Amino acid sequence: MLDPGTRFVEIGLLIAYDLYDGQAPAAGVVTGLGRIEGRPAVIVANDATVKAGAWWPETITKILRAQEIAMRNRTPIVYLVDSAGVNLPFQDGIFPGQYGAGRIFFYNSLMRRKLRVPQIAAVMGPCIAGGAYLPALSDVILMVEKTSFMGLGGPNLVKGATGQLIDQETLGGAHLHTATSGVAHYMAKNDEACLDMIRARFRNLAAPPERPARIHTSAPAQPADSIYSVLPADHRLPYNMEDILHRILDRDDFTEFQPEYAPEMLCATARLSGHPVAVIANRRGFLKPRIGGIIYAETARKVAYFVELAERQGTPIVYVQDVSGFMVGQEQESAGIIRAGAEMVETMSCATVPRIVLTINHASGAGYYAMAGQGFDPNFTFSWPTARIGVMEGDSAVQALFAADLEKAKQQGGAIPDELKESIARTRADYERWLDAKYAAARGHCDAIIDPKDTREVLTLALEVAMQRPRGEALPLEIL
Repeated sequence: MLDPGTRFVEIGLLIAYDLYDGQAPAAGVVTGLGRIEGRPAVIVANDATVKAGAWWPETITKILRAQEIAMRNRTPIVYLVDSAGVNLPFQDGIFPGQYGAGRIFFYNSLMRRKLRVPQIAAVMGPCIAGGAYLPALSDVILMVEKTSFMGLGGPNLVKGATGQLIDQETLGGAHLHTATSGVAHYMAKNDEACLDMIRARFRNLAAPPERPARIHTSAPAQPADSIYSVLPADHRLPYNMEDILHRILDRDDFTEFQPEYAPEMLCATARLSGHPVAVIANRRGFLKPRIGGIIYAETARKVAYFVELAERQGTPIVYVQDVSGFMVGQEQESAGIIRAGAEMVETMSCATVPRIVLTINHASGAGYYAMAGQGFDPNFTFSWPTARIGVMEGDSAVQALFAADLEKAKQQGGAIPDELKESIARTRADYERWLDAKYAAARGHCDAIIDPKDTREVLTLALEVAMQRPRGEALPLEIL
């Protein structure tokens, strides 16, 4: 279905990977970004090899995230439906609630009636019970002859409820719904023909709004294959942020903004595969008299102004996160760091230009929020395998939790009690587990963990998807 030779960026691959004893890989649904007939598209495809494509609680999370991507970026969405419906033993985490399965149909309806986001549903297997409303609320429904089934109840349920004996094809097959009920619109002979019909629908879609044409694209200044050597093995050690950016961004037109003022934050205008972008990245190491990865009052004000500048000029923003948090102490309180931090958060929150986040190392404390953390609805959030998302590092948590106990043991001149040692060790182990990038990805705290050498391609596709939305066209309040 996707254009040959183009990249597919899978969203939520690791969702639920550490749950259900490994019985729900990817929560039984494949979601991601690709190109169909040259046009960016969001894909949702049930995996029938996982519990017959049944919905787990995390399946709902993944489908809703895919729909949010389509809505926020005004990007067509394709559903390849092959699902047995709700996984009944887990119905309490699937059926009820504000963000239960019903919200999928709410988003379907908003895309059809208000946002005008094209939705194409191909029923390529069973589609049972409430799940049948997903294709029914799409713009176009395709079914495959003698393969598809769509119905509020299958033959067994019908027999139990009414006593009627009926086969699946007669009850809700492709011919019934295209010739008798009128629920579906097209019938394909086989799966291949169905996918060809989807491509044909994309060829007939109205052209997206015009975007500024790419200016000259140039390769990065340094090869992507050498990007693995930039980050040190110890996440606490310094490195040169430019060595990363020069392996992702175009070689030409990289201009740093206020390079000598608050240098712990690198702000620059640049190009990503020819597209203008504004880059905001944390520098690490000692930048006398400052410490990299820390946000000071001056840092926050610099970033706030830079974000406002990007907003006025309509330039998408790429955040590269390696932040440990805001600086504390009397000097910074006197400098008004609370107000400065609020300005940084406010300008980021209210920016209407696309915002894409790449977490490469630390993403800690309020600094994570100010650098367009996931709670502020950036268009996309990607992580490297080295990402560490959490309120603080394990050593800091030990100090916060056990400083008084450690000081008491020190004053008494004795050894640290075994119980306290065990509590400290357990806390450190918990934080190492929580800060693992896979742990965050399994809970949807980023869209995907990506291979560092693929960063340029992934960010380019994400940017081109985000640029589908006309400038200044926000979401209705009921979606937010």
